[in-house]
Amino acid sequence: MLKEGIFLGKRYEILERIGSGGMADVYKGKDHKLNRFVAVKVLKSDYRSDEVFIQKFLSEAQAAAGLMHPNVVNVYDVGQDRGLYYMVMELVEGISLKDYIEKKGQLSAKETISISIQMVTGIQAAHNQHIIHRDIKPQNIIISKDGKVKVTDFGIARATTSTNTISTNVMGSVHYTSPEQARGGIVDEKSDIYSAGITMYEMITGHVPFDGDSTVAVAIKHLREEIKSPSEEVPDIPYSLECIIMKCTQKNTTMRYQNCQELINDLKRSLVDPNGNFVNIPGYVGGDATVVMSEDELRRVQDQSYDQDDYDDDDYGDDYDNDYDDDYDDDDYDQSDYDDDDYDDRAYDSRQRRDGKNGRKNGVDPNTRKIMKILLVVAIAVFAIGTIFVIGQAAGMFKSNPKVTDEKGKAQVTVPDILGMTVEEATETLNKKGLGLSIAERAYSDKYEKGEIMEQKTAANKKVDKNTEIQVVVSNGEEILTVAVPDVSGQSESAAQKTLEDANLVVDSESKYDDHIEAGKVISTDPAAGMEVEEGTHVKMYVSMGVEKVEVPQITGITSEEAQAALAAVGLIGGSVTEEYSEEYDTGYVISQGKSAGSKLEKGSAVDYVVSKGSSKVEVPDLYGMTMAEAQQALSDLGLVSGAVTSGGHSDLPEGQVMSQTIAPGSHVDRGTAIDFQTSDGPEVVPIVPSTPDNGGSSGNNNGSNNSGSGSTDDKPSSRKTE
Repeated sequence: MLKEGIFLGKRYEILERIGSGGMADVYKGKDHKLNRFVAVKVLKSDYRSDEVFIQKFLSEAQAAAGLMHPNVVNVYDVGQDRGLYYMVMELVEGISLKDYIEKKGQLSAKETISISIQMVTGIQAAHNQHIIHRDIKPQNIIISKDGKVKVTDFGIARATTSTNTISTNVMGSVHYTSPEQARGGIVDEKSDIYSAGITMYEMITGHVPFDGDSTVAVAIKHLREEIKSPSEEVPDIPYSLECIIMKCTQKNTTMRYQNCQELINDLKRSLVDPNGNFVNIPGYVGGDATVVMSEDELRRVQDQSYDQDDYDDDDYGDDYDNDYDDDYDDDDYDQSDYDDDDYDDRAYDSRQRRDGKNGRKNGVDPNTRKIMKILLVVAIAVFAIGTIFVIGQAAGMFKSNPKVTDEKGKAQVTVPDILGMTVEEATETLNKKGLGLSIAERAYSDKYEKGEIMEQKTAANKKVDKNTEIQVVVSNGEEILTVAVPDVSGQSESAAQKTLEDANLVVDSESKYDDHIEAGKVISTDPAAGMEVEEGTHVKMYVSMGVEKVEVPQITGITSEEAQAALAAVGLIGGSVTEEYSEEYDTGYVISQGKSAGSKLEKGSAVDYVVSKGSSKVEVPDLYGMTMAEAQQALSDLGLVSGAVTSGGHSDLPEGQVMSQTIAPGSHVDRGTAIDFQTSDGPEVVPIVPSTPDNGGSSGNNNGSNNSGSGSTDDKPSSRKTE
């Protein structure tokens, strides 16, 4: 923590700490060059040696510096002094939207819309400069005491021209992060609109839509679960506002508002037509539909219901960073700016407001009021002169007849002893004697406390003329010896402690994880090295414990995409991803993980896992009638193997076609199983035998009817002998 009174950049005086955030402290300061109060955001000592956080801090300044808009915090300057990285911003007294919601429980519809219009206008200003905020949440929305709303903390913002992807260490707060941001996908303007929708949901209901025991659980809900309509908890929510919130929080980016201007238009329209059915969400059905107003009708109503002064840039107040945390009185926030029971009253005439400001007030003529003001000023002047005269009389300034005189006729008094008195006490004591007090100098003293009179130039009991000024020396207290904090970063804990103690400092050690400093070595000190502090000051020395270890989440049983998001949420990354067949898990789901759930790994470590390719069983095809090549291709397409191919003999099938297979068609077997089959040799061919001629000299009579005595039916020709 910085000490009050020190200067940064020889310009900004630190007055007091007013807030603290995740990586920086915020101080109220004074810019002596421009003579104005500012907020100074200083990177915490824990991160001053971390290049990643330094770059993140500087990126915030660069992102916000280009945004000059009444709904975005303005950044004036950024610099480095004695190892301290600081950013100078607008100073505002206000409250974060998160604290405001917690104090009120939940906001009214009009209050929600009014705050949302200014919030989204600030987001639009960033988008117009091609900057995506990526961490929109109530904690980063500030409401000043005059009701002005500003977007702040561009710590993880990124220009769309650089890249559209994010890494695991820049994901926004998980309760408000968009599904594409949770899975590490492309992030654009519609991601900020999703986060704004979650913020609106919290304003109207008093809580976020998704919560869980861990960041992983919440991230998965953003990926898998649909948001319940706020009307289930707030039955009287205007239909148009319900639709606006639901459109902002669609999982599919194409179904959300495509830009902030579309959202602002619908929010303004909701003010004048709360139950209108003008919000278009494909596939979404809300409450009772009403007739959509025509553009001409809407324009007329808007002209009646909106005073241009309500949205004039000059009306917006100042703000600074979400780290600011200020106690405040509820009366500081004008509830009438937002919460109005007459939400549906569209007959408000803005001209009456202007007339009330510039014309007669309560029936009093303006000229009469002017005369009354002049008389009041004269009366105050007369009263002031009288008061001065009375005080002068009491101090003896206007008396001409002293009660005590010396030989020469001058009035004299005895000087009292004022040593050890405070300046106020000494002044009062001297005034009673008709004397004055003048501080000649201030000096250190071991005897007198700071602010006490340590010496009076005119000794006590001495006679002096009345109205004499008694010169005094005021004590500054004991002289304070200061020392510059030695730079012990990178040293061992014991060596660093000795160095600090030799500088007359008191050492308090604290261990913490660090991704870059070896375990046992000093990371940094607070106050930072080089800072001038009093001897005997307690200096906190941060000692590295090495890279932080995190618990591996359970990713078995979820999809590969969800596994990546779960690992990213705890600072791990997906390693080697392989695929295997599984009878238990569907295609795309994680079967097993290389590091068991609950085990500890260093941040940034990779976790391997196996993803299911689906079931390994396939159904055996019917190969009957296929050619051998067709059968082999059919088996290969299903992950099966062609086994032995043999001849199955003659059949009615043409030669070469499959006539049988070893595993029946329709059976379920493992992939890679070999299927044997037999092919046909074709139909069997029967030879035709020709008939043999008769050698007996028969004249063509083949029936043998004249062969007496021959009754043989043998196929062979009969043999005859001629005598």
